[in-house]
Amino acid sequence: MTRSDLVEELAARFAQLTHRDAESAVKTILDAMGDALVRGNRIEIRGFGSFSVSRRPPRVGRNPRSGESVMVPEKRVPHFKPGKALREAVDERSAQLDEPTARKD
Repeated sequence: MTRSDLVEELAARFAQLTHRDAESAVKTILDAMGDALVRGNRIEIRGFGSFSVSRRPPRVGRNPRSGESVMVPEKRVPHFKPGKALREAVDERSAQLDEPTARKD
């Protein structure tokens, strides 16, 4: 699902929202989440999951072309951990989609 798909879904579910309002709502939510992560805050959405910032320590890597050692600096990267309800829903629904349909012979 892309950002525009999310806007379309929101506009379809809530008839009182115009496409522009739905787009603004999605942009506002995503911007707020991004800003919170930049500040180092953790975001927890019950039943969905949590977003946090993880630290990757500096390390020695290799240049694949030349094979020489290269220092890779420390990084902070976003991390998502799905909640129990989301994990169970995905597992259950994907299992239903994977079931073969009964054949009539």
